[in-house]
Amino acid sequence: MVHYDLAIIGSGSGNTLITPEWDNKKVAIIEGGTFGGTCLNVGCIPTKMLVYPAELARAADDAGRLGVDLQHTGTRWADLRDRIFTRIDSISEAGRAYRADELQHVDLYEEEARFTADRTLVTASGAVITADQVVIAAGSRPVVPGIPGLDLPQVHTSDTVMRLDEQPRRMLIIGGGYIAAEFAHVFSALGTDVTLAVRSGQLLRSLDHTVSERFTERAQSQWTVLTGRQVTRVDSNADGSVTATVVATDGGESKVGADVVLVATGRTPNSDRVGALEAGFDLTADGRIAVDAFQRVTREGKPVPGVWALGDISSPFQLKHVANHEARVVSHNLLHPDALHASDHRYVPAAVFTRPQIATVGLTEEQALERAERTGSRVAVAVQQYGSTAYGWAMEDTTGIVKILAEEDTGTILGAHIMGHEASNLIQPLIQAMHFGLDAFTMARGQYWIHPALAEVVENALLSLRAPST
Repeated sequence: MVHYDLAIIGSGSGNTLITPEWDNKKVAIIEGGTFGGTCLNVGCIPTKMLVYPAELARAADDAGRLGVDLQHTGTRWADLRDRIFTRIDSISEAGRAYRADELQHVDLYEEEARFTADRTLVTASGAVITADQVVIAAGSRPVVPGIPGLDLPQVHTSDTVMRLDEQPRRMLIIGGGYIAAEFAHVFSALGTDVTLAVRSGQLLRSLDHTVSERFTERAQSQWTVLTGRQVTRVDSNADGSVTATVVATDGGESKVGADVVLVATGRTPNSDRVGALEAGFDLTADGRIAVDAFQRVTREGKPVPGVWALGDISSPFQLKHVANHEARVVSHNLLHPDALHASDHRYVPAAVFTRPQIATVGLTEEQALERAERTGSRVAVAVQQYGSTAYGWAMEDTTGIVKILAEEDTGTILGAHIMGHEASNLIQPLIQAMHFGLDAFTMARGQYWIHPALAEVVENALLSLRAPST
């Protein structure tokens, strides 16, 4: 048995907890997967390193409409893949070596561990670890439904699909969420024939209905999108390809051929892998470890002394910037138990790096209307087309929109949803306004907006939310 001042399960955002304040204390970091966690190795960073070249490839489609002849003549998949993972793998290995070899006060356990008591862990090899404080930051993993054939070597998740030996000629994606939308864009832009099988009638259906409907329409013009369909089995063929059986809601059956199948049906928290249920920790309905506002793990609604959780294993957002925020909160709280900070989850933004790009923050229109019924307020809704601004004209944009929801009387911004070029950047001023209490009327009129920058589409959406005095 080895005792530590701090034990951390997970080397993603949990790795950032080892600050200089712990230099004279004993720390354990436990990682059963690849050092650095999901975002670095199989998530947001390598996917965006694929998205950028995909955008360059797709530029040829737009340029022709504007009188510039460009052509995407091919993709050097191995070069693209190796450029990404040579860099990613070296960062991961450097982080692992730093923790394992260079810091004398840190011990790295490269295996999974489970709770046997509140602050006692046993590793897969049988090592027993106790600690004054334990932080659970063990993340999440892809969900793989129990469909016959999903164990075939041609079937992948987001954890493995980016390291394929060859770019597939045909890809079937099971799912209609953000992972499906991003990889559909990436692989189709690089030259793969992409088909999506989606159980519901729309893609990205958790988003605001206007964005979900318009994106689904746009997706259907880019990829083969089979809505209201469920894959019931996948069979391997003699030539190395696969055939998926797809069943429609009316019972009709069809076959879809592919070289690779990507399962993109969501992610599940790794609560089971750390033995959270057996330890008696509270779990949410979807299996996350329950925490209070200060990120303390709870049991029967009360904090368990010395046990904390952050990131995908406890957060409903499954976003790296949320995990980083929660890590900063936990980092403070570990060192200042008498002056705890609470996490701020009021205005959590997100982006989907598909085509067109999507960004969102705050309430959807449905949620805003429900809130209005409860509070007796009224909701103002503005939808502004990219093509209504000068830069939108320059782009000949026909799909981009900015949608803003606000309280009609006060101008309090309730939500913002953008679909189009650089949506993830355009939304940032709205996120800032919501966090710092800047109302829509003041935001629109109280500052200069550069003309003819694309940001004018945000300005015009705000201006269309008319102030009560106008």
